[in-house]
Amino acid sequence: MHFSGHDELERYAHVLDEAQAIKGVSLGKDAWRRLRKNYAAMASLVFLIVLFVLAMFVPFLPLQSPIRQDLSQRKFQPPSRVAPGLGVADLAEDEYRLAVDALFGERNAVDRALIDSRVALFGDRTIPSYFGTDELGRDLLARTMWGARVSLMVGIVATLVSLVIGVTYGAFAGYVGGAVDNLMMRFVDVLYSIPFIFVVIFLLTILSEDTIKQALGAWGINKIVIFYFVIGAIYWLTMARVVRGQVISLKEEQFIEAARTIGATRTAIVFRHLIPNLLSIAIVYLTLTIPAVMLFEAFLSFLGLGVDPPDVSWGILANDGIKVITPVRIYWWLVVFPGLALAMTLFALNFLGDGLRDALDPRMKNR
Repeated sequence: MHFSGHDELERYAHVLDEAQAIKGVSLGKDAWRRLRKNYAAMASLVFLIVLFVLAMFVPFLPLQSPIRQDLSQRKFQPPSRVAPGLGVADLAEDEYRLAVDALFGERNAVDRALIDSRVALFGDRTIPSYFGTDELGRDLLARTMWGARVSLMVGIVATLVSLVIGVTYGAFAGYVGGAVDNLMMRFVDVLYSIPFIFVVIFLLTILSEDTIKQALGAWGINKIVIFYFVIGAIYWLTMARVVRGQVISLKEEQFIEAARTIGATRTAIVFRHLIPNLLSIAIVYLTLTIPAVMLFEAFLSFLGLGVDPPDVSWGILANDGIKVITPVRIYWWLVVFPGLALAMTLFALNFLGDGLRDALDPRMKNR
């Protein structure tokens, strides 16, 4: 069949119109569309966002004092509607500052501003002791919320530290290859053979010695900051191996060859071309490692090597609850509520990690 030039133009114009009518979907948009269909992952995402916001703004919430003790009236009180006021709203400025420090401990400028806003808005009113009180008469709900702040920050920051170390190390090892790659990965194998729990306990014990603690305090380094880096520095090994394997499969692709052809340096290729293509793996690793880090922090706090008072974490609360359980009397609320908070957070992180893993898998695009 013979087509005239005009017919050919019309046919190609029709094909072009059909092509323009088809709108492509990026991997990010397609991943978000599939993630929204995963109701467990979306519910977990909403829960984690709400929890994180509440934890960051916990000084603004009308909670009771997390450190005020009342041995005579409130020791081991079960969950109740009792809501003792703060008693600071009508104090003079100097007395107010002393009272706030006694109720909440020494806080940074941001926390102080949030506490001041909380007093200005809610006055002395507080949320009742729905979680009961502990052996010193302290409100468990307030301590659980303040503990969420520490546990989440330790989990997130330590995981980010491990992510930076693991991705950088694994990417360079995989891209350079040869003897350098072999030497770097043998170093990882050696580190895998070390029982890191003993190393962490040893480091935290040494760094908690009074002289060293004072020297670090002069530089603004407290035990929580040490937690961030010590725990983060032991969780990068698996990520380094995973990234190395992905880089080995990507470094011979055409876009890497094109980068070499135009004269891109090795560092530029690793950080501008290889690592951005590994972000989906890094995000999934992030959501799956945070629970492991939080559990490790809880374990260390359970051993008494956790954060120092007046800071509190879920691990410290669980330890406090276990210490007072006896065959004669079980104060169930001291274990149930902190344990439930930790369990729900870990479940949410794992559900979200599974959902992200499926949503960011390119092989499942448009499904």
